[in-house]
Amino acid sequence: MYLNCHTYYSLRYGVLSPRQLVDKAASWGIDTLVLTDINNTSCAFEFVRHCEAAGIKPVLGMELRRDNRLLYIAIAANRSGFGEINRFYSLHALENKPLPDRAPDFEDVYVIYPESAWKFPVSQLRRNEFLGIRPEEINRLQTRGLSAHQHKLLVWNPVVFLEEQQFFLHQLLRAIDLNTVLSKLQPKDMADKRDVLLPQETLQSYFSQYPMIIENTRRVLDTCELKMDYGLQHNRQTFTGDKSGDYQLLEKLAVSGCERRYGPANTSALERLRKELKVILEQDFCAYFLITWDIIRYAKAVGYQHVGRGSGANSIVAFCLNITDVDPLELDLYFERFINPHRSSPPDFDIDFSWDERDDLIDYIFKRYGRAHTALLATYNTFKGRSIIRELGKVFGLPKSEIDRIVEDPLKTENHHPLARQIIHYGNQLSGFPNYLSIHAGGIIISEAPIFGYTALDMMPKGFPITHFDMYHAEQIGFHKFDVLSQRGLGHLKDAVELIRNNRGKEVDIHRVEKIKADVRVRKLLRSGKCMGCFYIESPAMRGLLQKLRCEDYVHLVAASSIIRPGVASSGMMREYIRRFHAPETIRYIHPTFEQHLGETFGVMVYQEDVMKIVHHFAGLDLDESDVLRRIMSGKKYRSDTFTRLRQKFFDNCKYRGYSEELTNEVWRQIESFSGYSFCKAHSASFAVESFQSLYLKAYYPLEFMVAVINNFGGFYKSEFYFHEARMSGATIMAPCVNHSHYLTTIEGDTIYIGLIHLNQMERKLAHELVGQRARNGTFRSLEDFVCRVSATSEQLDILIRIGAFRFTGKNKYELMWEKNALLHAKSIPGCGATLFGEESENFILPDLEEGPFDQAFDEIELLGFPLCSPFSLVVSQDCSACIEASRLGEYTGRIVHILGYFVCRKQVYTSKDQVMNFGTWIDESGDFFDTVHFPNSLRYFPFKGPGVYKIKGKVVLDFDFPSLEVLSMERLPYVKDERY
Repeated sequence: MYLNCHTYYSLRYGVLSPRQLVDKAASWGIDTLVLTDINNTSCAFEFVRHCEAAGIKPVLGMELRRDNRLLYIAIAANRSGFGEINRFYSLHALENKPLPDRAPDFEDVYVIYPESAWKFPVSQLRRNEFLGIRPEEINRLQTRGLSAHQHKLLVWNPVVFLEEQQFFLHQLLRAIDLNTVLSKLQPKDMADKRDVLLPQETLQSYFSQYPMIIENTRRVLDTCELKMDYGLQHNRQTFTGDKSGDYQLLEKLAVSGCERRYGPANTSALERLRKELKVILEQDFCAYFLITWDIIRYAKAVGYQHVGRGSGANSIVAFCLNITDVDPLELDLYFERFINPHRSSPPDFDIDFSWDERDDLIDYIFKRYGRAHTALLATYNTFKGRSIIRELGKVFGLPKSEIDRIVEDPLKTENHHPLARQIIHYGNQLSGFPNYLSIHAGGIIISEAPIFGYTALDMMPKGFPITHFDMYHAEQIGFHKFDVLSQRGLGHLKDAVELIRNNRGKEVDIHRVEKIKADVRVRKLLRSGKCMGCFYIESPAMRGLLQKLRCEDYVHLVAASSIIRPGVASSGMMREYIRRFHAPETIRYIHPTFEQHLGETFGVMVYQEDVMKIVHHFAGLDLDESDVLRRIMSGKKYRSDTFTRLRQKFFDNCKYRGYSEELTNEVWRQIESFSGYSFCKAHSASFAVESFQSLYLKAYYPLEFMVAVINNFGGFYKSEFYFHEARMSGATIMAPCVNHSHYLTTIEGDTIYIGLIHLNQMERKLAHELVGQRARNGTFRSLEDFVCRVSATSEQLDILIRIGAFRFTGKNKYELMWEKNALLHAKSIPGCGATLFGEESENFILPDLEEGPFDQAFDEIELLGFPLCSPFSLVVSQDCSACIEASRLGEYTGRIVHILGYFVCRKQVYTSKDQVMNFGTWIDESGDFFDTVHFPNSLRYFPFKGPGVYKIKGKVVLDFDFPSLEVLSMERLPYVKDERY
């Protein structure tokens, strides 16, 4: 009887979760429900699972709307019908075609039209088409001449709410969707207040005088039979077309790769390889590995860099197929962390590509495996936090200032608008509701059967279709995803190699990872912590950690990359690791297992694999069981039946092995404590490879490397500080120039020309026109020549003149401004045309116009965001005779010092008493970095006041040989006055 049920996946319309809908129906003994979310199938499989668990027959469909107008409701008679609905909606969505007023002639789909919207004779309804009659319409059947056509009528009572009180929540969602205030909502914009889930007896009573309508409805529902199966069979089953052929190819590729990676006589590597291949075959993952290999093969063929990371790097097969560059034997990585028979979720490789190459990879996958079988996964952007307060504030009609007050000071209720309480109340109710579909970071599924059998699709702006379900729903169905991700760190590497080729004429191979790891200059650079621009290790915190650990090799960098993670650091594990590194003689291992298997990390369970090691080697659980226990204890299905069984096995095995109860309990306590914070070792190992590649380029080709970092805009710091780093490495930094600069930053020898992209308010179109004109017709000879050849407005010319882009003319910017005005004036005179610039223009005699000593610097600050001269030269003269240099901080441990610092960045944290404190990063006059600590009291009286040069007074403290300054006071120093204003 319930042919038209909505959940909150009827986006910005429904108010019920799938579970709420099903649980309420089950409590009333309802035996069949039809899910028909509006233009959406996001929770189809979740709905089916809940229904099956509740003993309710699930039926799937879709309510199809165009421009918020209900057209018809499509109900699938079976799986084939569900595919028909999905295909019909998707083809219109993907091609941006409006849905038609009349449904197509479906084979296995019932179609219900609202009776009030049907404008044709009932005789024109097809065999599978019906009119829906709402309870309140039952008394109009006679007057509309429908009582004689009861065989074409169905009970239609849309379900949007469980109770009428939820109607207001629905109104809020509709107002958000329509971007209007509540008072302007029209009845046509909303559901009816009566769209409530009713008991079956109540609903039937409305139609008691027309039993045929009830019977029709039952007959339709009885003929609907929809079985959903779950499992890996939904994925593409073969790569070669035959499963045995898949295994033979995988074995061939893996064995030959093993010989290439390890040499022909490495029996331990080959033994591990055979063991993994056996599990891969048994688990039916051959096609998954081969498809991933195929994606990497295409990337290599077109010259793309990649990084294979995540738990997939635990696999020696992946290493031998060049999917990853992490050697699992070198790092003692367990394959069971990636694949084991007890793992319920399918595995997935995380493959990173450069941000500007990823789309081409995705396009290859779609064309290689077919658009009918390939889709990107969706993710649900939900209502949450400040955003929902802002949305509701607009709906209630509050001005922006009132909304800002609620958002910025949510606890200061005395300052809030009277409606704030309602806004916060309903905001809490809406929190977590799906708002709209977006694209997953990179998850792709490739199905065996056509994708429409599982989901409808929508088109994303980049031209790729997305499923309506997300990665969690995909996992529940049984899909394993291919994560084709993007990061700018790979862009650094790719661009740096190309810049070195063009600027130095050298070919650099950054894939000689083993040689790079052993390179003396690279190791020295790593230990120094001077890793600015290097992937994953350039932040102030990482710079300090590397120095504290005297890190200079791959193994310790992998550890450092793990313990720096927020959860690990906040748990105290990072500090304990550093302490044990500096005083290994003080370590007291509670059992030889810890020393034998965690000696590399000084007995600290840094990695998820470490948790597995202890569970396996100390208590004797199998590695696959150890991984399952680790996953459960990290928060997934905690306290489940499986957890109880494995926990009991742990304690039983320990008792059998003769361990004392005290020792067993302490080991279990440590496992519980560490499991929630530990990090995937293979993930860190993958990142560490990329870090070493970055270090190599920085060590040997620092200028080209920094230009590559600048042009990828993905580092930890602002561009200003990468230019600073290039200057410290020997580069001459030049302001944009119309005869040298391109849109992006370029390098010529040791000279770096800042790209036009860095100029505030510079039009991209003009920048490309400038560069194109120069490429076609040569460099510009004068401002007059430029104005003739490039269509720049007066405002754009002002920007170029002020930044010094015409300095080659030998004229200062004031002279150029006069000349610009004359040229643009002459160009605007009717009849002058282009001939004006083929003749000698009139010479103007100007008064002497001189630039001030700081004019250029202030123009650079305004146009670039930073000066190209030393910012310290702009400070009003100060007595800094007592100030020390950052490089000498270590000499003053425990003493109070003064230092001048140019602000780089700061990090805000909260103390145990919930007070704000900061960590600051600065550059001194010599260009060296140093760090400060600002405790709550100091920060309260001496806060940061934005960018600039500060005079800082503080106490020098040494933390594991790394100096920093505990700030006692600081003041931002004034810049010299800009005499032009």
